[in-house]
Amino acid sequence: MRKTILLLAVLLGVGACGPSKPADEKAPLFDKTATEENTVHEVAVAQVGPDIITEQQFKQRMAQLDDRDRTFAKTNMGRKLFIQLMAREKLTALDAKDMGLNTSNVYLNALADKKAELQAIYQNYTADLLNRLWLEHYQQNGTLQVTDEEIAAYHKKYPYEMKIKQILLADAQTADMIWRELRRNKGRWKELEQQYSVAPEQSRGKEISFMPGEFISELEVIAANTPTGSMQGFVKTAQGFHIIMKTGEQHLSLKDAAPRIRKVLENKKMDDLLNKLQNKYEVIVYEQND
Repeated sequence: MRKTILLLAVLLGVGACGPSKPADEKAPLFDKTATEENTVHEVAVAQVGPDIITEQQFKQRMAQLDDRDRTFAKTNMGRKLFIQLMAREKLTALDAKDMGLNTSNVYLNALADKKAELQAIYQNYTADLLNRLWLEHYQQNGTLQVTDEEIAAYHKKYPYEMKIKQILLADAQTADMIWRELRRNKGRWKELEQQYSVAPEQSRGKEISFMPGEFISELEVIAANTPTGSMQGFVKTAQGFHIIMKTGEQHLSLKDAAPRIRKVLENKKMDDLLNKLQNKYEVIVYEQND
């Protein structure tokens, strides 16, 4: 509502200035494009010097407004005031060009920056659109669909959730030192975690809950084969070196587990599809030397 009131105040301020000449009773037509075969006309809603404001331009500007402002701009008063606002913008633009501001370094550099920004936005949009259409294709043809039977079979094999705590270390030497100390005194877990773990601060001391397929596969296997209350370490993954403590395990009903299992199986089908595509299209990752 505040934004609508603000626009109304701006438009009323413009309206107070009034048009420089009375508007014609009937809007003129002008040639937008003309060829030997065809001439396209557009309705002019205003003219400022040599520049024409067309009905189409007015509608395009209206489309950028929020719902309340657009509703106001469709009224007789709102339309008149909004066209006057567009005319005022034309006036300032014409005067700026007469002063040569459109050839200044500030103007040209700003345009170049905006062009690069919009090109990046367009490129990201094209990539996102293509990925979305790609995903919809494989969802519709069944490649990524997960059936209730598949969910039930997965639950029959993995009907449980595990909970662990972990200390994540950056190198094997530190991991070995911490592991040896914990084997001597498990009670130092919290102290050593706070001092040495390279995990994000907000995750330290927190339990990690997961079903098979939801976490790091190497740690899932170890947790599944570790009694509750026991520690295992240290395990290397792409994230670093892990020392884990299993803190719990519980059975999950099919009803409770089904949404999580569906996501696990969807991710697995996606991974399988991407692996096939990697065999079709060569993927090379070039590492940069520090």
